Amino acid sequence: MADDPDQVFESTESGASESYPIEAGQIRKGGFIMIKGRPCKVSDVTSSKTGKHGHAKCHFVAIDIFTGKKIEDLVPASHTTYAPFVKKIEYQAMDVDEDGFITVLDAEGNTREDLKIPERPTAAALPYTSLCPCPMCTSVGSLP
Repeated sequence: MADDPDQVFESTESGASESYPIEAGQIRKGGFIMIKGRPCKVSDVTSSKTGKHGHAKCHFVAIDIFTGKKIEDLVPASHTTYAPFVKKIEYQAMDVDEDGFITVLDAEGNTREDLKIPERPTAAALPYTSLCPCPMCTSVGSLP
């Protein structure tokens, strides 16, 4: 049976998932949760007591970490939900071009030039000019 050429086994590397399971009742304010497939930071959580319909429920109010939109969800406290793996990387801003792309430097000395500044602040409104001797710092959140 081990020599059967029709068997295909797939595997993934550790850390390949974008989220991990967690009991809803364990998530606190300031924590992270996946709501409607979006990674969110919990801004408020309230728990209800068990009632005649069974489970205690957790009402989550959270902010999407990429869009900034407010999202709400109601999950039974004893049920499993998912929390994203969130990685925060600190960068030092080096330059902003006229198209709104920013050149940044990480702690290891690697540069990135593929990050576009969101439309909210314009490149001209940033407290940085090419004459400024002290670069500003920025951070980028990502999912692995």
